[in-house]
Amino acid sequence: MSSYDWLNHSLKTIHKAGWHRSLRTITSAPGPCIEIDEQSYLNFSSNDYLGLANDPRLKAAAIQAIQDYGTGSTGSRLVTGDRPLHHTLERSIAQLKGTEDALVFSSGYSANIGTIAALMGKRDLILNDQYNHSSLRSGSSISGATCLDYQHCDVNHLKQQLEQHRSNYSRCLIATDSVFSMDGDLAPLREILDLADWFDCMVLVDEAHGTGVLGASGSGGIEACGCRDRAVIHMGTLSKAIGSLGGYVAGSAILIDFLKNRAPSWIYTTALSPADTAAAIAALQIIRDEPDRRDRLWQNITALKTQLTQAGIKTLPSDSAIICIPQPTVQDALNLSKHLQTAGIFAPAIRPPTVPTSRLRLTLMATHSLEQITTLCAALQGG
Repeated sequence: MSSYDWLNHSLKTIHKAGWHRSLRTITSAPGPCIEIDEQSYLNFSSNDYLGLANDPRLKAAAIQAIQDYGTGSTGSRLVTGDRPLHHTLERSIAQLKGTEDALVFSSGYSANIGTIAALMGKRDLILNDQYNHSSLRSGSSISGATCLDYQHCDVNHLKQQLEQHRSNYSRCLIATDSVFSMDGDLAPLREILDLADWFDCMVLVDEAHGTGVLGASGSGGIEACGCRDRAVIHMGTLSKAIGSLGGYVAGSAILIDFLKNRAPSWIYTTALSPADTAAAIAALQIIRDEPDRRDRLWQNITALKTQLTQAGIKTLPSDSAIICIPQPTVQDALNLSKHLQTAGIFAPAIRPPTVPTSRLRLTLMATHSLEQITTLCAALQGG
């Protein structure tokens, strides 16, 4: 007997439940068409919403940054890792978000973990939407604060939680995604901010799937709901619509200065690489200069939703580039995904424990063609 034998038993349980996952190696550049195991597929699973991850301008910026600064930052920002590019990127993010300052992390996950752990402690309360991303939950747990859920997008339940518990704690943080990544629906941000004002709470909004997609300038859900003037902790990623890697927090200058001194996942982590940083700077410039790219994305979203409705295919409520088709069982979701793959379309099934119920998760890109969307819908009707 070995102390590690339990791993094999646990894996058998995962297989039996239909929850086992394995890697699919993509051997091509990102885009609306990809290659997996030397076969080509239409790609409806990417978070590269604006189609920037393979843009020649981002690649050229990354190559130039490597020439100027090398491949790695070599240390944390407070030791040897700080570069002029990091400051340029943070100014660009603050400009997009309409905030005083911003701070770049090595990933979105580390941004949430570090920020929440820095802001909250044992005497404090954190209220999470029950469908929040794992990184928000992990940060909440690490902080040592009391953590409670409110029902998904239910402001009445959030209010009840605040009425019952807020007075028992020193500080309170309400945390929510703006776009829920496995459903595609939007948080009621204006109502949440109103409750936060009434009950003296901070609000952290994870804009991972909203940045570059929502709002007149692509700033995200906060802009889309007309709340750019409200006090918010903006968090997001550079790895989705921005087409690079990393995460950020944007807000007041005082908040950012505090995080530089207290956020462990920023203080003790090697700084974002020069290539990733420069690519993100180039992407933000494109987002500012080419709003028609976002317009094309929304035209594609509308086209897919219209065709699915006409085909009588039920979807979960969505106001984003994420459209989910619910399935009765895990096996149904796997079968539909396999059927699409046979038809040359890559759209993986999403299953528990990632989500409470199985579904096919479709994502749109600005670079999808109408013909590709029609091909997807035809294959779904045949499934």
